Amino acid sequence: MRPGRFRHFAAIDWSGAAGERHRGIAVALCADGPPELVRPGHRWSREEVLDWLVTDLPDDTLVGFDMGISLAFADRGAYFPGWAESPATAPELWALVDRICMNDPHLAATSLVDHAEAARHFRRHGGREGDLFGGGRGRLRLTEHAQEAMGCKPCSNFNLVGAAQVGKSSLTGMRLLHRLQGRLPVWPIDPLPAAGSAIVEIYTAIAAMAAGRSAARSKMRTFAQLNAALAVLGSDPVRGSGAIADHASDALLTAAWLRRAAREPALWSPPLLTPEIAATEGWTFGAR
Repeated sequence: MRPGRFRHFAAIDWSGAAGERHRGIAVALCADGPPELVRPGHRWSREEVLDWLVTDLPDDTLVGFDMGISLAFADRGAYFPGWAESPATAPELWALVDRICMNDPHLAATSLVDHAEAARHFRRHGGREGDLFGGGRGRLRLTEHAQEAMGCKPCSNFNLVGAAQVGKSSLTGMRLLHRLQGRLPVWPIDPLPAAGSAIVEIYTAIAAMAAGRSAARSKMRTFAQLNAALAVLGSDPVRGSGAIADHASDALLTAAWLRRAAREPALWSPPLLTPEIAATEGWTFGAR
C-alpha cells in the first residue's frame, strides 16, 4: 500500500435533503495547486455526482465523502437487531438500502426510514422515535467514539432530526456507494488499491481542526477565514473575497487537507480499526 501515490484529491460535501438538486452539495478538487470547486455555481443532484465519479474523475484521485459509509454494528452485533433481514457487512447494507428504496427518486432513502422494521431503529421528525433507537444521542460507530476523543461532536447515523444530523446524507450516500461497487473501492471496507482512485469517509471538522480551527468553529463563511485555514495546511489560497457558503469552504479545505493527510501512514492504520470493524462499520479517514 502506497497512500502517497494519489495525484488528485477531491472532497464532496454531500446532502440527504429531499428533492433533486441541492445547495448543500459541493465538490472540490486539487492536485498541486490551490483547491477549486468543480462546476462552481452549479446546483448538483446526487445522480450528477455519481455520474461525475464514474465518467470525469481524474486518474489516481482520493475522494473524500462527508457522510457515514455505514451504521453502528459493533455495539449490538447487528445494524438492526431483531430483524431477520439485517445485513452482515457494509456492502450488504448498501444493497439493502438501495433495494428497499429502489422507487425513491434522486437517490432518496425515504422508503427505508418508513419501513416497518427499519423505522424502529431511527429517530424521525415529528417526535417519532423507534422503540429500538436506544435513546439519548443514538448508537455510535467505533470511529465516532474516536472522533469524540479528538474533540469532535459526532451524531448517530440513526438520528434523522436536527441541523447536525448526518443520517439522511449517510443513507442516500449508501445508495450511491452501492452503484459504485466494482468501480471505485471504499476504504477500509475495500483494501486500498495499489493503483487507481479510491473513496474514504471524511468528517470536515477533522480537516478544520488540522487547519487550526476548533470543532465548534469549524465552519468558514468568508474567503479570508478559508484562506487562513488553507495557509496552515501549506496550501495556496483560493481566489475570492467576502462571503462564501460553508458547504463550498468545507469541500475546498478538506480537499487540501486530504492532499497532506493521505501521506501520513498512521492515518491509514488507526489502532482500533480491526478487520471486523472495517467490514461492518468502516472508518472515518483521519479519526485516530
